[in-house]
Amino acid sequence: MAFSTSAFKPFKLEMIQRINHNTNLFRFALPSRTEVAGLPIMSCVMFRANIVKDGQTEEVIRPYTPTSRDQDKGFVDFVIKDYPRGKMSRHVHSLKVGESIDIKGPFEKYSWKKNPVKHVGMIAGGTGITPMLQLLRNIFESQDRPKISLIFANQTQEDILFKEELDRYAKEGNLSVTYVLERPPVDWSGRTGYVTSDLLKTELPSPSEPSSVIFVCGPPPFMESISGDKNPDKSQGTLRGYLNSLGYDQEHVYKL
Repeated sequence: MAFSTSAFKPFKLEMIQRINHNTNLFRFALPSRTEVAGLPIMSCVMFRANIVKDGQTEEVIRPYTPTSRDQDKGFVDFVIKDYPRGKMSRHVHSLKVGESIDIKGPFEKYSWKKNPVKHVGMIAGGTGITPMLQLLRNIFESQDRPKISLIFANQTQEDILFKEELDRYAKEGNLSVTYVLERPPVDWSGRTGYVTSDLLKTELPSPSEPSSVIFVCGPPPFMESISGDKNPDKSQGTLRGYLNSLGYDQEHVYKL
């Protein structure tokens, strides 16, 4: 395996591709051109960097979800948004081709193989779509496909990541996608504003549906309103927000 769960290893940046006004795809080379990342479904890795600010050096560690396919050889991709106050995202966006960053992992967030269900609900905000995409790709490469209901919230239409791929899966069946835009264009026909309790009630599997799970991923304010954010140590924390008020229980909601 290219990565190690016990130690950080340097990986060299070999390509940067612009996705939109504040999001880039970063491609890092694996040690061998014939090597694959070998990451489990719904897993992440940790980035580490020593970041200097105001003369002080701080070690910063943040999780990121790969967006390349597991069978891709010789590289691993990450789609990362540049948050103005994000220490690691700012650092990654400052990297130049040929420079390296330390990576450790993978760390499995949720074991889909051990816990498959018949109806999956997904609520994603911005780059929170990346762990959902891992699972969607795996599901649509298999014959046994559950029903999937995805709510994907963004600020503008340009912010919608992987839209062509998501729309293609939706056309194949089993997947319904509800796009929500905070600042939609004039000709937008989808949902507008924010993700609401009524929208969740309409689009997701009900709290009483036996073989179901709800995945939630997005920036902290988004998480807080939907399900409550994870604990500082990244454990699940208590279920709060809209999902709690709608009657979902902790066992059927997983924060990614």
